[in-house]
Amino acid sequence: MVSGSRAPMTSPKGTVGRRTVLAAGLLGASGCSRVATASGVSGGDLLERLRAQGVARLGIAGEIPFGYIDRNGELTGEGPELAKVIFKRLGVPRVQPVPTEFGSLIPGLDSQQFDVVSAGMYINPERCAQVLFADPDYQMLDAFIVKKGNPKGIRDYADAVRAKARLATGTGYAEIAYAVEAGYDEGDLVIVQDQVAGLNAVEAGRVDVFAGTALTVREVVKKSAKAEATKPFAPLVDGKPHVDGGGFAFRRTERRLRDAFNAELRKMKRSGELFRVLRPFGFSRSEMTDMTAKELCGS
Repeated sequence: MVSGSRAPMTSPKGTVGRRTVLAAGLLGASGCSRVATASGVSGGDLLERLRAQGVARLGIAGEIPFGYIDRNGELTGEGPELAKVIFKRLGVPRVQPVPTEFGSLIPGLDSQQFDVVSAGMYINPERCAQVLFADPDYQMLDAFIVKKGNPKGIRDYADAVRAKARLATGTGYAEIAYAVEAGYDEGDLVIVQDQVAGLNAVEAGRVDVFAGTALTVREVVKKSAKAEATKPFAPLVDGKPHVDGGGFAFRRTERRLRDAFNAELRKMKRSGELFRVLRPFGFSRSEMTDMTAKELCGS
């Protein structure tokens, strides 16, 4: 499974966060019915329609721990589990997964294939121009997979450049832009499928370091006898430390649903319930956040 940092890599400034949105992406799921087109009523009427239907369709990308189908065929992940709680409180008792590739999530949302993106999507200005985001339900730093003992002493991208380390990351990950900003030529990076492939590459000595999100890196090395995770750190974007935040995405016409979702999310943050929901998926207290979508959207 893909860890989650995919983004189109035009330049560090163009980094759009965890996982890419392809402009011409097509919905990868088949056999799922379309929802009704958005109402022209100001703010949208999707919440009322979901209450009447009794089910909300969630766009997921099959990524552990963000949103995936487990070995028992059950929908789970930090996004879906949070969605189950919040939609139930909004009067929608069930959620239904609509699996697709990550690059198809925003196009699929726009084309009415599902009601909300529940994939831990990074919130950034580029995506904010396309969708409405709830406030982030988590924040995330980067970390590296290195050999046990970290023989090259690599703790951030600048260290990796100084050590002339062979650096790998995942297909389309935001970490590509972070490495380029630190001084790597993009063509010199080793691009692998996901964090599991990155772990294998480090263990086999094909690369010195694999860059990914702190959460997925620390989870994948747990059973490794040859590799370890570095401490989380903030990559530099335009020369400044950058912290990403991920959350739910809604169609721009559905402000009422987004606002109602946000209200419940904020209650869960204040009570500590949000952390209790996310903790089983490897999230730590340091990855809880009070950032807002407005801050991350830059407006």
